[in-house]
Amino acid sequence: MKRLTAFFSILGKDMRAYYFKPPNISWGLLFPVVWAGMFFIKSGGGAENIVSVLPGMVALSILFGTTSMLAVTVTFERKAKAFERLLLAPIPLGMLMLAKTGGAILFGVLNAFIPFLVGLFLADLSGVAWSVALPAIVMLAVVSAFFGLFVSVSVSEVFEAQTFSNFFRFPMIFLCGLFFPISDLPAYLQPLSYLLPLTYGADILHAAIAGKGTMPPGLDFLALFLFGLLLYLLTLRSIHRRWIL
Repeated sequence: MKRLTAFFSILGKDMRAYYFKPPNISWGLLFPVVWAGMFFIKSGGGAENIVSVLPGMVALSILFGTTSMLAVTVTFERKAKAFERLLLAPIPLGMLMLAKTGGAILFGVLNAFIPFLVGLFLADLSGVAWSVALPAIVMLAVVSAFFGLFVSVSVSEVFEAQTFSNFFRFPMIFLCGLFFPISDLPAYLQPLSYLLPLTYGADILHAAIAGKGTMPPGLDFLALFLFGLLLYLLTLRSIHRRWIL
């Protein structure tokens, strides 16, 4: 019971304190909308083009929303020595990490529905396979949150976390098939695309929204699960090495 109380106390505190910090507003909300709007205008603005761009808009909203959230919560608290106090909470370190990422996951999932709400006014979304899209959104939010946590525990300032995140986020935008097929990339870059988790999340969303997936959904979900598990374990290892030992 004490563990659950501590878990939800940490989660609630993060949601109240950090959701509307400037980095979350700029990188988590505004940037994905502006970026996707650029692709939408370039594509011509037809209903069919909106459906083809929508998976990329959703994926970007999740990626930037979750990673920006963790860049704020973890680095602010580490700088203020508040994170060290959380390590004394009566819960295991793994559960503490889940509590810290819980708010970011929720933030990313909510962000994902902003493009859908915009798309409802501009195109027919009745063909969306929600039974596939909803689990994909949650899985992508989880993996993105663990990625953001891994980056955040490696730095000490918010701007460092954002810069380090961008080192991975911007290449993923172009390499993961968000707005154009991976097959259109040079042959020497295509293997790199399949080493990035966003590739698999984007593929599921393309299949669920536009019916244009290139890999079996089961493979995509398995890849996301393995990426999430790897990032989670790497984060725990980094915390033990940098903050505890």
